Amino acid sequence: MKRITVILLFSLVFIGVFAQIERVEPAFWWVGMKNPNLQLLIHGNGISNYAVQTNKEGVRIIKVNKVTNPNYLFINLFIDPQASPGKFNLTFSPARGKPFSCPYELKVRRNGSAGRQGFTSSDVVYLLMPDRFANGDTTNDNVASQPDRANRALDYGRHGGDIKGIIDHLDYIKELGATAIWATPLLENNHTKYTYHGYAISDYYKIDPRFGSNDDYCKMVETAHEKGIKVIMDMVSNHCGIGHWWMKDLPTDDWIHRWDTFTRSNYKMSTIVDIHAAAVDKKQFLDGWFDTSMPDMNQQNPFFWRYFIQNSIWWIEYANLDGIRMDTYPYNDRDAMAQWAKEITDEYADFNIVGETWSSNPVDVAFWQKDAVNPVHYNSQLPTVMDFTLYDALSNCFNERQEHSYNGLMKLYNAIAYDYLYANPDNLFIFAENHDTQRFNNIIKGDLATFKLAMSFLMTTRGIPQIYYGTEIGMTGDKSKGDGDIRRDFPGGWAGDANNAFTKAGRTSVQNDCFDFLSKLLNWRKGKEVIHTGKLTHFIPEKDVYVYFRYNDNEKIMVVLNNTITDQTIPTGRFAECIGKSTAGIDAMTGTRYSIANALLIPKKTALILELE
Repeated sequence: MKRITVILLFSLVFIGVFAQIERVEPAFWWVGMKNPNLQLLIHGNGISNYAVQTNKEGVRIIKVNKVTNPNYLFINLFIDPQASPGKFNLTFSPARGKPFSCPYELKVRRNGSAGRQGFTSSDVVYLLMPDRFANGDTTNDNVASQPDRANRALDYGRHGGDIKGIIDHLDYIKELGATAIWATPLLENNHTKYTYHGYAISDYYKIDPRFGSNDDYCKMVETAHEKGIKVIMDMVSNHCGIGHWWMKDLPTDDWIHRWDTFTRSNYKMSTIVDIHAAAVDKKQFLDGWFDTSMPDMNQQNPFFWRYFIQNSIWWIEYANLDGIRMDTYPYNDRDAMAQWAKEITDEYADFNIVGETWSSNPVDVAFWQKDAVNPVHYNSQLPTVMDFTLYDALSNCFNERQEHSYNGLMKLYNAIAYDYLYANPDNLFIFAENHDTQRFNNIIKGDLATFKLAMSFLMTTRGIPQIYYGTEIGMTGDKSKGDGDIRRDFPGGWAGDANNAFTKAGRTSVQNDCFDFLSKLLNWRKGKEVIHTGKLTHFIPEKDVYVYFRYNDNEKIMVVLNNTITDQTIPTGRFAECIGKSTAGIDAMTGTRYSIANALLIPKKTALILELE
C-alpha cells in the first residue's frame, strides 16, 4: 500500500500579510466518493476575515460558513464525480492586502466501495488493548509532546505497548484462529494521566505517537490483511479528551455540552426509551460528561457532526478498514447516530459497525439494531449491537446448577430465546469478557473444564464471537481492584518478562491447555458455514444439560453442554426433529464417534460438538 503522510500543521507567511492556517481537516479527500459534498474545517488566527476561492475544475465552493469564533471557517465543497485527482489551491483573500494560497489534494480511491467486506458471523474478533499487549518499539514509550509518561509499575499508567507490538504478533493471532482484530482506540490522548486506554481522544486525525504514526497504523492494517485478518477501529463520538486541541479554542459555544458546574452523566440508558422519563434525567444521561477528562460532544451541532461523519469515512478509506466499533453508542443523540451509520453504510455497502449497547435488558439492546421494530419507529441504521444479555448469562451460568427455570444453563437458553426482538440475531456481538468487565477466568476460578464449556458455546451459537486478549491463555484479573487489573500486560510482550505466552515453549502447561483447545476450536470454526449462518434450534435444558443444533441444507451440528459434575446419559428421541435419520456424530474437538441412535452418554463438565453423519 502506498504510504501517505498526513500534514496536520502548516503555516504560510507572505510579504505584507501575515496569515497562519494551523489546521485543515480533513487534510485530503478522494475523488469518486458517493457523497460529492465535503466540509473543510479551517483553523487559524482571524481566518474568518478572509474570502475563499478555488479555480480547480470540478471543485466548487458551495458556501463559506463563519461561526462565533473568528478563528474558524467551515467550507462546503462540491466535488464533481468526474473531477480529476491532484493538488489544487484554496485562495484566501483579506479585505485589504495580498491573498495567499493553501494547497489541498484529492486522491484516487483505493478500489471504490467494491471489495470491502466487513466483519461478519464468519469471523472471530480478537479484542486487544494496545498499551497492554506488546511493546515492539521502546523508543516511543515516552514522547516529549505527551505529558503522561510510561510507568509499568502503575496499573493506570502507560506500559509501552504499541502498533509495532501488534504487528510483531499478528502470526500469533492467526495461529490462534482469530480472523479480526479490534484494538481499543489508538488516536492521540494528550492528557496528564490515565491515557493508556485511549478513550479521551485529543486529535481525531492522528495516531498517538506513543503507539506509532498514521503510517504505522496503515502498515498494521495492510499486514493484517495479508494474513487474512480484518481490522476494526474503535471510535468515540460521545466525548473527546479534555486535552483535545480545540478545547483551547472552541469553534462555537455549543460545540460541547456545557453546564454551570461539572455534571456527570447519570448513565441511565433506560431514559432514552422510557416514555415516562423526566426531561431533566434524559438530558443528564445524554449531555452529562462521561468523566472530568471527557467533555461531552454535541452531535446536534451541524458543523461538528459533519466533521465527525467525515472523520469516520476518512479513516475507512485511508487505512482500508473492515469495521468500526463505536463506544458508548446510546449516550449520543440517536438521530445523529442514525445519520452517521447510514452515511457510512451508503458509502460502503458491505461494511459493518458494532455499537456498544451496554444493557442487561434485551429490549433495550434490540432497540439499537438496524430495522428493529419499536413503538417510536426509530431505525438506528446500526448493523450490529453488543449482546450484553448473553454476556450476563455467560458470567454466572456455569457456576450455578439448574434448580429452577432461571438459573444454570437455563440462563443461556433464556438469553437466546429473546432473539425474536432482534432484526438480525446473526449480527449480535457475543462475548464472555471485554476490557470493561470482570475477567471470565477469574469468575470460573481458572477451571479448565468450565472454560472449554463456555468457549464451545460461544463459538457455536449464533452471532459474532469476540474474545479478549489473554482469554486464550486463561488470564485472570479482578475488576473490584480497578480496571488496571483486568487490563494486565500480556506475558511475553515486554523484554525480560518471566514467561512468553506468545510461544508454545514459553507458555505454562495451563496456558497451553487453554490455548491449544481454543485454537483448535477457532480454526475448526473458520470453515463451518453452518455455524456462521446456519439455523439454530435449541431445547430446554434438563438436569443442566443444554442441547442445540446448527444446520443448513448441507450440514448439521449437534452441540451438547453438560454443566454437571456427573456423567449423564440422555435419551435422544426428544431431539428427533433435528436429528432426523442420523445415528451418529463425530466430535469436532476429539474425533471421537458417538452413537445418538437412542441415547447419548456425555461426560461430566463436557461439551460435545457433533458433526452428524
